[in-house]
Amino acid sequence: MAAMEPTVAGPASPGRRPGIPLGRVLGFSLYLRWTVLLLVGLVTLLSGQLIGYGVGFGFVVCLLLSVLLHELGHALTARRLGIGVRGITLEILGGYTEMERDAPTPRIELLVSLAGPAVSLVLGVAAAAVAAVLPDGAVRQVAILVALANLIVAVFNSLPGLPLDGGRALRAAVWASTGSQQRGTVVSARCGQVVGAATGVAAVWLYVSGWVSEFGLVLMILVAFSLWQGATVSARAARLSGLVPLIDVDRLARPIFAVPTGTPLAEAQRQAASAGAGEAALAVADSTGRLVALVHTDAVAAVPPDRRPWVTVDSVARELAAVRSVPAGLRGADALRMLQSDPAGEYLVTTDDRVVGVLRSADVTRLLRSRSAGQ
Repeated sequence: MAAMEPTVAGPASPGRRPGIPLGRVLGFSLYLRWTVLLLVGLVTLLSGQLIGYGVGFGFVVCLLLSVLLHELGHALTARRLGIGVRGITLEILGGYTEMERDAPTPRIELLVSLAGPAVSLVLGVAAAAVAAVLPDGAVRQVAILVALANLIVAVFNSLPGLPLDGGRALRAAVWASTGSQQRGTVVSARCGQVVGAATGVAAVWLYVSGWVSEFGLVLMILVAFSLWQGATVSARAARLSGLVPLIDVDRLARPIFAVPTGTPLAEAQRQAASAGAGEAALAVADSTGRLVALVHTDAVAAVPPDRRPWVTVDSVARELAAVRSVPAGLRGADALRMLQSDPAGEYLVTTDDRVVGVLRSADVTRLLRSRSAGQ
């Protein structure tokens, strides 16, 4: 089992869904994925044939407690350094801590990332010391297994590659030396892909050499796949974070082309094209020229072209009060956070309670994808 890196779960990062709620530990919400129950059953059954079912069950329970303590190391350090923690989740390959935001400095990033492996190292040494003084028996066997597991987790999880804790430490080091957190993420994510691939190769070699069983092979392959996937997601997120400054609400907002209420849809589109406003957002104005509704692009697309002369703009529009809005002048991370915290297909861009344009989510997505493909 490998305790993965703490996960940031802020508005700009969807994070992962928690599992079964188990209550609170030291003020942190604790969740359990159902896959952990599968792990408990498999380890107990497989190890029961070799060392006894009681020893196998005791080992996996102690291992889960070790993972919890590992994650509490992250959570307590983060809270002490001013980073909010949303919860801790235990899953089949370890666990993760959901934090409300990124570490503000490389130093804090380093301290939070190394807290987990430090706890695992202490637990491993402590369990080894206990095993050394215990008489032969089931309890001593459990202590030996717990010691080995924690020491392996401490070493393996310190390897320099995301999503491992060592990857976060590497990211902090690159961040401190270059001044770019994004570059640190890219470097540590690429290293994480190497670690994942190497883990997969090592799993096959250990199995062929007879060092691990079929169960060990499958578990190591799962770890390797999880590492590769996590590193790939981190690399993609780093690329997108570099594009966040390109999000400028004022620049992406479409101008508004208003037509009187009752205007046929085809006529409204013809007028917009004649005025050179084919890319503008269609709106409906009352007899005084005041905007009262915004034509919905999806509703327009659903109307066949031969029907548009007979359909009024009012029938494919929404009242302005029903359309979400964003303030003009919003850009970068602030713009992305607002859009992701209140998702919609279209937004009214407003200033001083006046509508000055329309922002479409599709335009933002298109911008990010085109620039990302060009990198």
